[in-house]
Amino acid sequence: MNQDQVEQEIVIDAPIERVWAVLTESEYVGQWFGDGTPAPVDLRPGGIIQLDHGDHGQFPTKIVALDRPRALSYRWASGFPGVVADEANSTLVEFTLAAEGGSTRLKVVESGFTTRAPSPNPSPDDTRESHEEGWTAVIAKLGELSEKLAV
Repeated sequence: MNQDQVEQEIVIDAPIERVWAVLTESEYVGQWFGDGTPAPVDLRPGGIIQLDHGDHGQFPTKIVALDRPRALSYRWASGFPGVVADEANSTLVEFTLAAEGGSTRLKVVESGFTTRAPSPNPSPDDTRESHEEGWTAVIAKLGELSEKLAV
């Protein structure tokens, strides 16, 4: 098992453009990662996506790269609520999307668990294992929302 990263993949019964919209548009981000409130999104390299992780805090994630509608990567400082993610305090989250007929294969890889700065307030919710479990649930919600909207 790679202790530095988490990797999850699903096939969503929705076209790639719809999955991209759900992944990146303000009105949807808060539904698959948060409490349903629209999330501020500045969709450009260097822009910020404000992720609301409920009791765990608000996380200003910094977009590293995007290639509409195939790839999005951002830095997430999950051990530093309220702090803008940078290369030292964060992990790198990479989403890739690939069209498969009328469906979309979505893959998420989060890496950098062994090289990021330690959190000033360590939490069991900020471990690789916790993120592995979390991404399973989060991308399932993203997939369900994409499929519902694709109808």
